[in-house]
Amino acid sequence: MDTKGWIIIGAVLVLLTLAVAGVLVVRVLKARKLLAEAGVPLRDKALVWAAVLYTVFPVDLLPDPVYLDDIGFLLLALRSLRAAARATGAGARPERPAEAGRDLGP
Repeated sequence: MDTKGWIIIGAVLVLLTLAVAGVLVVRVLKARKLLAEAGVPLRDKALVWAAVLYTVFPVDLLPDPVYLDDIGFLLLALRSLRAAARATGAGARPERPAEAGRDLGP
C-alpha cells in the first residue's frame, strides 16, 4: 500500500474517533442537564465539566490524533454520573400502570 492509502486510512480513523468523542460529549452534557437538580454531589458535577474541558483542551496525555484518553475521561464522567443518579434515585423509570380495559381472561 502506498503512502496515500495510509493517509486515507489514518484520516478515516481520526474522523471515527472524533465522532465517538463528539457523541460522548453530547451524552455527558445531556446527563448533566438531567441530573442538575437531582441532588447529585458537586464532585460528580465537576467531573462532567472537567471531562468536557479535557476533551477540548489542546494539551492531552496522548497526542491529538489519538483520542483514547479523551474518550476514556468522558466515559469515566458518564459512569460517575450514572452511579450518582442511581444513588439518588434519579432516572428511575416509573412503573407502567396496567392497561385499562384489557381483558386478561374468562
